[in-house]
Amino acid sequence: MGLSLDRRVSAALQQPAAAPAIAIRPARIEDLDALVALEHAAFSIDRAERRAIRHAIRSASMTVLVALADDGDGREILVGAATLERRRGSRNARLSSIAVSPARAGLGLGGLVLDAAEADARTHGCTHLRLEVRADNGAGIRLYERRGYTRFAVIADYYEDGMEAWRYVKALA
Repeated sequence: MGLSLDRRVSAALQQPAAAPAIAIRPARIEDLDALVALEHAAFSIDRAERRAIRHAIRSASMTVLVALADDGDGREILVGAATLERRRGSRNARLSSIAVSPARAGLGLGGLVLDAAEADARTHGCTHLRLEVRADNGAGIRLYERRGYTRFAVIADYYEDGMEAWRYVKALA
């Protein structure tokens, strides 16, 4: 005989839920509205403006990556993003922004987006990736330090609310 309803429900609850598949690709101009919405959801201050995001998408010296998940109805929703900047003649790239939908925080999405950003920097011939992070962003700091980033500077009064930034760098293998 089969399991009782209680045992079937209990067994189902003990099964780990499959993590939703995430696709990461370069942003397209059609992503602009969703990127602006993510910026507003993820940050309360120091948000990138719409025109800056549009410029980054179109710029040859920048890459905007978007992380997409299925919304359950077969449509993709934007759940994360990263913006990288490169300078001609430099082997350093700068991660100027990384954002994850607050509804998806703590699920490892930041690490996936960071991995994709590092891969993009390598593809463009960069040997180092630099970034700034708010000194009060404990989750971000832990992520970067776990991923091999080294703090090399502190910048006082960096953010519009006066918070300092910690500068990190990682050598890309």
